[in-house]
Amino acid sequence: MNTNQRFAISIHALTLLAASKDPLTSESIASSVDTNPVVIRRMMASLREHGLVKSKPGAHGGWRLLREPQKIGLSEVYQCLSEDDVLSIHSHPNKNCPIGGKIKGVLQKVFGEAQVGLENALGTHTIADILEDVRARA
Repeated sequence: MNTNQRFAISIHALTLLAASKDPLTSESIASSVDTNPVVIRRMMASLREHGLVKSKPGAHGGWRLLREPQKIGLSEVYQCLSEDDVLSIHSHPNKNCPIGGKIKGVLQKVFGEAQVGLENALGTHTIADILEDVRARA
């Protein structure tokens, strides 16, 4: 699954947790997302490694947020999941071509600026903001 889908699913899952007083199972999160619980467990494990959620096994177990939703910025969620930047450069342009020989350096600059802009924009929103907007549309 690409980073963009995992990011959207992570926001979905964290928003569900923010809306719930009780822990949620991977199955219940997967049902809302419409995916397999294994996908949710893998994704949630990454969020747990970064200190956003915790899990408890057993009959009354499930996933919970470790922090208040207003203290979880979307940029932090994005950074937990991103192996690569959203914009990536093709790896083998023809170095003998007048464009191919220079394109990587030019695109690295432009894409780097765009990545910073993306992370800055995400930094202005929290899980609490998403929950508020979802509830406003209900």
